[in-house]
Amino acid sequence: MKPPHELLIVDDNPADIALAREALSACAYSGRIKSVEDGAEALAFLNRRGNYQNAVKPDLVLLDLNLPKRDGLAVLAAMRASPDLRRIPVVIFSTSQLNRDICRSYELGANCYVTKPGNLSEFFAMMKTIERFWFGSVSLPRGE
Repeated sequence: MKPPHELLIVDDNPADIALAREALSACAYSGRIKSVEDGAEALAFLNRRGNYQNAVKPDLVLLDLNLPKRDGLAVLAAMRASPDLRRIPVVIFSTSQLNRDICRSYELGANCYVTKPGNLSEFFAMMKTIERFWFGSVSLPRGE
């Protein structure tokens, strides 16, 4: 039996994190979900520093762009520059619809860019789509 998937949500909005957790629990996702609320904390988690020395490397990162301390693009750039982190797929999940944010995300190595829906039913549907694709259809590189 495969170990459960590990998802890291990086978002400074606790309400969006709670909604994502709720949406994933309403669909078939049975893995573990961890969350952090700023870019510096995300990099500490991913690099297992400080309070995160025992953190399990995620199979997928759901990354917001507008974060305190280090923005999502800086987190993505640091991940892609690290031999230990570059294989982890990253889904940018942001309210930004700016072409420059979308282009820069792909230039830095994002695996996809999803704009956060504006209403609850669309948010739940998008989370279900993400879950089905990334944890149902795609073969992910497994961590330790």
